[in-house]
Amino acid sequence: MQVVERVILNDIPYYANLNVSTAQKLKHLLNIISRSVPFKPNYQSLSQMLEITRPQVKDYMYYMEKAGLIGQLRDVTGGIRALGKVEKIYIDNPSLAFHLSGGHPDIGNIRETFFYNQMRLNHPICTSAVSDFEIGGMTIEVGGKTKGKKQIATATNGYVVRDDIEYACGNIIPLYQFGFEY
Repeated sequence: MQVVERVILNDIPYYANLNVSTAQKLKHLLNIISRSVPFKPNYQSLSQMLEITRPQVKDYMYYMEKAGLIGQLRDVTGGIRALGKVEKIYIDNPSLAFHLSGGHPDIGNIRETFFYNQMRLNHPICTSAVSDFEIGGMTIEVGGKTKGKKQIATATNGYVVRDDIEYACGNIIPLYQFGFEY
């Protein structure tokens, strides 16, 4: 927590030439994100809640992403329309999510956070219209050991990533195997 505090209260304000009151708003914003499952940004309501402008909210998100506190999952849409179109925001890694939630995070959020955290390093990852993620034309749904294939039924190249299983079978892959990507 000391590292998170230092990044929010010292590093980001210094890097972005922001004042101390801004650091408190960054801290509040991170708390809002950490309590969501995963966070789907509504910049208008965030700007009202934090009493800042919409562009400032987007700037704060950018600073926190660059500092390694959050990850922003963007839409699959390409070109100029995709610039700035963030669909979901995750805490950067499961350990940080555990800490920020007081030790009681939503398990579904932890699964998605882990998958996103591991895959984004080596692969362009975006949201999917039918499931959680899309990577290189593959549609991926993340869930527990009983997660079905319903959400990927219409996908041409769909996979279910399940937690609490040991072996892959067909288009079902254990979540832990994505830890080898790092």
